[in-house]
Amino acid sequence: MRDARPILFFDSGVGGLSVVAPTRALLPQAPIVYAADSAGFPYGTRSEGEIAARVPALLGRLVERYRPRLAVIACNTASTIALPAVRAALDVPVVGTVPAIKPAAAMSATRVIGVLGTEATVRQPYVDDLAARFAGDCTVLRHGSAALVELAEAALAGEAPSPQAVAAELGGLFGQPGGGRIDVIVNACTHFPLLEAAMAAAAPGVRFVDGGPGIARRIAALTQGQDWPESVPPARLVFTRVGDRERRIARHLAARGFGDAEAL
Repeated sequence: MRDARPILFFDSGVGGLSVVAPTRALLPQAPIVYAADSAGFPYGTRSEGEIAARVPALLGRLVERYRPRLAVIACNTASTIALPAVRAALDVPVVGTVPAIKPAAAMSATRVIGVLGTEATVRQPYVDDLAARFAGDCTVLRHGSAALVELAEAALAGEAPSPQAVAAELGGLFGQPGGGRIDVIVNACTHFPLLEAAMAAAAPGVRFVDGGPGIARRIAALTQGQDWPESVPPARLVFTRVGDRERRIARHLAARGFGDAEAL
């Protein structure tokens, strides 16, 4: 029999879809379960203690229910806080998400880069370590934006993002001392690539980089040589709370091969 075990993607909301897309491009035969902790959304404004307790427990329930071959924490905030605890708790491989500071530093000509994430992510010591290791000769400016997360969620529910609102959030980086020299911005939240067209329009000439393609390559490497089903079922879409917004998101994602919203 062909191996029907899925790849499980987990995020607080729909941001992890920016990781699903490059994974599907590399592994088109892979069954997908996408789980969003809509009851706990957004993670970026929660405390480290809340996230550290919530994420391993939820992933344990998801792994028990869906029996994946691999789990992906497609969320920078959850990864930087809870990844070690999740790996210790689960008996499947777990791939995390980290801000793409290393490739951003390699790309920057001005040696000034921006890190745009949630408030919880940009204050983590893990980001300090990445900046010291891979961008020691750069000025690394950070800005935490809860508003961009909400705009990305709304966009997946069918609401076009306001150009003025996007520009105002990017101003949190460009308005800092030296911010006018930023030439590369790290999208350190998986929600933000979903808004990249709007952000690029608001910041012409600035390049944006995220970890999605690198995570997809890591998933492909970890599953190399594994069997896949002959036909791919619709991707399963799971929420910890199913309300009007989640149903609107599910309708929007139907065109991308996702099924109806399920409740965990």
